[in-house]
Amino acid sequence: MSPARTLAAGQVCRIHTYDVATGITTLVHSSDSVLFEAPNWAANGDLILNGDGLLWRLPADGDGPADGDGPADGDGPADGDGPAPQRIPLDGVPELNNDHVLAPGGDTIYVSADDGHIYEAPLGGGAARRVTHEDRLHFLHGVSPDGAALAYVGIEPGNWDSAALFTIGRGGGPSTRLTSAGGRDDGPEYTPAGDWIYFNTELFTGRAQIARIRPDGSDPQQLTDDERVNWFPHFAPDGGRAVYLSYPPGTQGHPADRRVQLRLVDGDGWKAPRTIAELPGGQGTINVNSWSPDGRRFAYVDYPIG
Repeated sequence: MSPARTLAAGQVCRIHTYDVATGITTLVHSSDSVLFEAPNWAANGDLILNGDGLLWRLPADGDGPADGDGPADGDGPADGDGPAPQRIPLDGVPELNNDHVLAPGGDTIYVSADDGHIYEAPLGGGAARRVTHEDRLHFLHGVSPDGAALAYVGIEPGNWDSAALFTIGRGGGPSTRLTSAGGRDDGPEYTPAGDWIYFNTELFTGRAQIARIRPDGSDPQQLTDDERVNWFPHFAPDGGRAVYLSYPPGTQGHPADRRVQLRLVDGDGWKAPRTIAELPGGQGTINVNSWSPDGRRFAYVDYPIG
């Protein structure tokens, strides 16, 4: 696995929130030293991010440092606007990538590590437990509403074209395969009702489009159908709207440092999304669900240079 991403010369990482009702974007924190990625929004008002292979927390409203190890201890960046992110210390887990999802209830987080496995850890920090043991790479994206199952992308080592969707019980054990190889599937996330898993796939058009499938692997349906390359659908807690990441036509995979769009879908309006932001980003911008608990806002990251 590759080492943690770093900022390029002259590049800045900016963490924002977007208010759906007002259209107002708020800068929460800016850093020119650590490349933060993939915010979750916890029930206590903290954003949970990864950076430098570690897990961090940051108050979404910029009200001051959260509890935890911070810049006074030499454990966190102190630059930029707003309070500095504070490290969440985890024991027994390798360096992290940017796939992490909060469990229902708000006390547990599941993280993907660069050894290719998924771990369960206390959100406040502490000892982590390895969930997966099968001989594939596991990239977590969804936790079922009842907390019993995890949805992930499974990839055979050395063969990124083999990406397919799987589920596994939170306690581990054998996985259940939902899709066949060849679709280059990614980003599986349960709806708040738990009746669908939404994801992106190249199966239907040869470029990533948003689709959905039942949790038992039945009834796959394509939802978006345009020339752009669409990734990572995320539902608000009430299920009434979703946001996803959209790349320019011809993009391969989900690279960093592209001019991307954030698109909002109201209800079932997947054929008529609204572009609500255009920004320098891509990988790391909105890899995981970042909606606020009240569904009014979501968080994202951009990476301008200069």
